[in-house]
Amino acid sequence: MHHIKDVEAGKTVEFDKVLLVDADGAVKVGAPTVEGAKVVVEVVNPLVKGDKVIVFKMKRRKDSRKRNGHREQFTQVEVKQVIA
Repeated sequence: MHHIKDVEAGKTVEFDKVLLVDADGAVKVGAPTVEGAKVVVEVVNPLVKGDKVIVFKMKRRKDSRKRNGHREQFTQVEVKQVIA
């Protein structure tokens, strides 16, 4: 999950923009979202750093190289309930 601002560990968050719901084999696809569906999650850790991603750009025969690293921050959540 991307980083959610202003949340604390142990708090619950609801997501109401649900794109697809699978209820025991009955799949509902939203256009663009499923009406009345929401997901309730609990925040496990509000700020976690992801794995390092190395971006390396090179132009051959031009003596041009660029190396850059990046670590995305995200919020670790646990899904508690899916309401469809």
